[in-house]
Amino acid sequence: MPRRKFSAALAAAAMLPALSVPASAAAKITVFDVPGDAGGTFANSINVKGAITGSWDDSNGASHGFVRSADGTITTFDAPGAQGTTDAIAISDKGTVAGYYSDSNSIIHGFVRLADGTATSFDPQGSTDTRATGIDAKGNIAGWYVDDNEVFHGYVRARNGSITTFDPPGSTATVVNDINSDGACIGEYIVDGVVHGFVRAADGAITTFDPSGSTNTEPYGINTAGSITGYYADSNNTAHGFVRASDGTITVFDPANSGQTVPLSIDTKGVITGDYDDTNFVTHGFVRAADGTITAFDPPGSRETFAFSIDTKGAITGYFDGDGFQGFVRKP
Repeated sequence: MPRRKFSAALAAAAMLPALSVPASAAAKITVFDVPGDAGGTFANSINVKGAITGSWDDSNGASHGFVRSADGTITTFDAPGAQGTTDAIAISDKGTVAGYYSDSNSIIHGFVRLADGTATSFDPQGSTDTRATGIDAKGNIAGWYVDDNEVFHGYVRARNGSITTFDPPGSTATVVNDINSDGACIGEYIVDGVVHGFVRAADGAITTFDPSGSTNTEPYGINTAGSITGYYADSNNTAHGFVRASDGTITVFDPANSGQTVPLSIDTKGVITGDYDDTNFVTHGFVRAADGTITAFDPPGSRETFAFSIDTKGAITGYFDGDGFQGFVRKP
């Protein structure tokens, strides 16, 4: 089944179908598989050097991590102690990978893997389920965990291994989705059953926000300038994309006549990628230029396309359902 970076635990809004926008003919799309994959290759993140990380499934249904270098060389790995699941979620510019894995007792832990292959597992104190969802250029990791009372909290793990936990004021559940090069992280939290967005600065200051009319705000990507992208749901449970500038100004967007838009990543120039559904409930990738122009794309033969991450050169990675699930990289 397709995997998504965003948290199903806090997803409260129904997503409705969207109409397609014109596809690009100029971009080059390269398709790849991890050698020996039996259940699919799922690319989640790309760094400034063009290295990609993600996960792949074997014939027994177990998932493993991989790193694909810019020249196409693929290295597979498992987190230390993994028994059945290794999900590699994010890769830094230095090639450090962050993600999570399940152990023999089906407990989920976070892990960090350096470019030389050295890997370390970690958990915030009291965690029964730890997810790492973002890593910055310095090796700081952001994510969320679940405590003994099944309450979700955010955390930031410094490169030296120290972990700081946090929640926006009044939060009854906090999920962190990304972190930028300045150590600012973003995500969503719940108050009185409503999901709101937040950004937490490196010094710990938290700012909350919602696009006008939002009943559910889920930020997923933050760039070096502090611009944030994600989606929100309106009172009709219709999902729309948004971008929030560092000064707090929010711009909403959708492909023409769309009813579901899910932006997931934003680069240093403000270019955004993600995916959307057409009127036949088929999912396509899209890229939104800094001037607001939106272009749809699909790898050849795709039945559904999921775009997850964009690097500073505009290269996009993700995966698609063609002849099974395969990874792709799209270069403009």
